[in-house]
Amino acid sequence: MSAGYVVREATGDEDREACFAVRREVFVVEQNVPQELEYDAYDATAVHVLALREDGLPLGTGRLLFGADALGKTGGDASVGSLGRLAVAKAARGLGVGAALVRAIEDAARERGLAAVDLHAQTHALGFYERLGYEVYGPEFPDAGIPHRAMRRAL
Repeated sequence: MSAGYVVREATGDEDREACFAVRREVFVVEQNVPQELEYDAYDATAVHVLALREDGLPLGTGRLLFGADALGKTGGDASVGSLGRLAVAKAARGLGVGAALVRAIEDAARERGLAAVDLHAQTHALGFYERLGYEVYGPEFPDAGIPHRAMRRAL
């Protein structure tokens, strides 16, 4: 526990719904990502992490794809996980929630024997991920109409 919130792996339907609620707020409402693009088949098998305020209010979420699910996002390297759907509620930004979520996803990746984590960062967030040790590779590309770059961090 730090700064009035806890970050942990999501367990059960209630946690998953909390994760989806934060994603809906950030991606669908704030960033106008179509709902049908935001939720996908990978949600069923991903490891979801959740940041909760002391009173239970969901503050942020992210997910880790690994194994076969991650291969399309990591260049076919089974030793690399894929961090995605990282979202922090507007009211919780600037509190360290995003960094804590990234570290929790990295811990989940280590627990599953992965050697590195890839992600596709919105270009405005490159500095955030660089401060956490991620390095950009490859060209800029659009995802849901938003410019992104691929990044990777060895664990």
